Amino acid sequence: MSDQKPDGGLAFPVQGMQLQDGRWSRDTEFGMTLRDYFASKAMQGDLANNENGALSLTTTGEQYLNLARLYYRMADAMLKARGL
Repeated sequence: MSDQKPDGGLAFPVQGMQLQDGRWSRDTEFGMTLRDYFASKAMQGDLANNENGALSLTTTGEQYLNLARLYYRMADAMLKARGL
């Protein structure tokens, strides 16, 4: 059994992009996972609503790391709520 958490798959996969010279590529651009997207949205919401001053110029690297872990825990909960 794997300890790896489900990532929800790709958030914005793109297949067959048109290249600058007009030809079409058959490569798939994988982009970020749905888990990464959910975590980034949680972070974005937190930063946009920072009235309590939780984040400031004095926030340390360790505090940012703890916040990042929080956002991924929130993303994991969102994936679980979706049944993933």
